[in-house]
Amino acid sequence: MTTVTRAYVSRLAGLTVFDPNGDRVGKVRDVVVALRVDSAAPQVLGLVVEVVARRRIFVPMGRVTAIESGAVMLASGTLNLKRFEQRAGETLVLGELLDRTVRIKESDRPAHVVDAGMEQTRTGDWVLSKLAVQEPGRLGRRGQLHQLGWDEVEGLTLPQSGQGTETLIATYRELNAADLAHALQELPAKRRHEVAEALDDERLADVLGELPEADQVTILGTLEERRAADVLEAMDPDDAADVLAEFSNVDRNRLLELMEPDEAEPVRQLLKYSEDTAGGMMTSEPVILSPDATIAEALARIREPELTPSLASQVYVCRPPSATPTGRYLGLAHFQRLLREPPSSLVSGILDDLEPLRPEAPLAEVTRYFATYNLVAAPVVDDKGRLVGAVSVDDVLDHLLPDDWRDRARRG
Repeated sequence: MTTVTRAYVSRLAGLTVFDPNGDRVGKVRDVVVALRVDSAAPQVLGLVVEVVARRRIFVPMGRVTAIESGAVMLASGTLNLKRFEQRAGETLVLGELLDRTVRIKESDRPAHVVDAGMEQTRTGDWVLSKLAVQEPGRLGRRGQLHQLGWDEVEGLTLPQSGQGTETLIATYRELNAADLAHALQELPAKRRHEVAEALDDERLADVLGELPEADQVTILGTLEERRAADVLEAMDPDDAADVLAEFSNVDRNRLLELMEPDEAEPVRQLLKYSEDTAGGMMTSEPVILSPDATIAEALARIREPELTPSLASQVYVCRPPSATPTGRYLGLAHFQRLLREPPSSLVSGILDDLEPLRPEAPLAEVTRYFATYNLVAAPVVDDKGRLVGAVSVDDVLDHLLPDDWRDRARRG
């Protein structure tokens, strides 16, 4: 490997950090700098490194012995595993500098920051010496890209309003929903809301499902009401019902009215149940098939990429109609049994007739049911014999764990 004395911050993000013994410490998530009141290049204070349990810690640049292609090496010594807390006067390069609007001094033209270059000085310190900035484009084209010295632009020493998000979101593009939710929680409140505004409805819906309900309410509350309703439509009905339960009756009803009727109705049904019952935990959109469906059709349905592993583990066979609440519930078929049968056979011929859960079943009964039958999902049937939903094991865990378990995991 070749040790470098210059590096662009966007390329540092995600690099693995190793201790002197070659053991993995974590991954770089951001760079902390101290902006200055004049045009002098900011000093790089250290790295934000994500270690076990998604805990983010601060590693001073003095501990970094080398930045190599694909890795960051640390000097020997004990790391401070205290959770990183941003201090006054500190700025996160990825979280707060990217997409900032600046002005190129030579041409007096506006541009936005797309990357920042750091380099090591003769004294061994690191400074943020270079900026990659892009001018606004025309007719949908990208504008001219410049690599400039820190002192060749202005606008980064003052509070910034109206900061863009394009480059930051591009940095987060490869993160799964849980990791992006975690990254979102680490941003300043203003920046967090800007990123939420910029995410598309489907992506934001997935991310909200991984956040504590208090954060979900806060983010949805910052969105324009019509946009908030669109995001709720994109969420799984059970997740949408959980977050709407945290709103006041007036706000909840207004958002439900703004949702499409066919999207709002399952959510309204779920809101009727107490949150610690099977009805309150279930999703109203499991995989439902008619009795004349074949094994091949069932396997095709559970391959749908938007299904969670638990919901894809089995299909439920019901008389028409096939939307919840369905016609009479007939039974379920687990995917392992589907794999062992001829594709042309009917699903109705291999049904497991386990006694289903009732919507009013309390959490303790639901937990015992899962333990008894070794399932990862279970049907919920009303007193008329209709399938109204399915409870998955992740729903059960959400209710067994403390309310603040996501925050505890984030804090390590």
